[in-house]
Amino acid sequence: MAPATLSLAGKTAIVTGSGRENGIGAAIAMALARNGARVAINYVSDGSAPRAAKVAANVEAVGAQVIVVQADVSTPEGAAKLVKDTLSGFETDKIDILINNAGAGTGQGKLLIDLTPEEVQKAFALNTFSTLYVAQAAAPYIPSGGRIVNIGTVVSRINNMPGVGVYGASKAAQEYLTAALAAELGPRQGVTVNTVAPGPTKTDAATWFPEGELRDEVNQKLSVGARLGRVAGDPEEVADAVLLVVSDAARWITGQYIAASGGITA
Repeated sequence: MAPATLSLAGKTAIVTGSGRENGIGAAIAMALARNGARVAINYVSDGSAPRAAKVAANVEAVGAQVIVVQADVSTPEGAAKLVKDTLSGFETDKIDILINNAGAGTGQGKLLIDLTPEEVQKAFALNTFSTLYVAQAAAPYIPSGGRIVNIGTVVSRINNMPGVGVYGASKAAQEYLTAALAAELGPRQGVTVNTVAPGPTKTDAATWFPEGELRDEVNQKLSVGARLGRVAGDPEEVADAVLLVVSDAARWITGQYIAASGGITA
């Protein structure tokens, strides 16, 4: 048997929601690129275009091939566009690695009983439906040995924190998709599917939860589980966990929930 390796040379990867230069998605794109993958950067709004271009420039600076694709992956049409543009942009017929990172903390800081229908729908569209839509679009092009990683959250395993209910519920639904996709794509295509779940991470998303009593309560409960002397991790620490999961060394790991959180979990 050949030795396991972290090299991704010759691999084509998509990282959804990777258009913020200080975000988890951008850190994942960089980790994959540094190990030889060519990477499609994805963003959704016109206002994010300059930031996505900066992410692409950073990836290109390490010698990797990169393209940038604007697409709203919370819709089937946007997901299909992302896959189509990646295949044509890299002139390839396969997607080796799919990272479903797109998501949002819509509704954070509000109790479930106070959420609007629009907030509920947006949370599930971004955190759940996008995972399914992109997986559906990409699956026909993922070869045996391919990898899907869904970026979850430890919040889905902690059920006593007010103000994060719809976020946690939508990410818990995403976790079930991980298990179901692993069961479907493993036997048929030899593809592994896993969830990597960050804890608090130093990104723009950390500012989405408004100040106040709910935020203080959430932070206190999260800090109880910290095992490495700090609560918040760096995006690169989550990205390194993803790198391990997509590598050849993780070929026997599928359908799993893997917390990259410094010990914070249920």
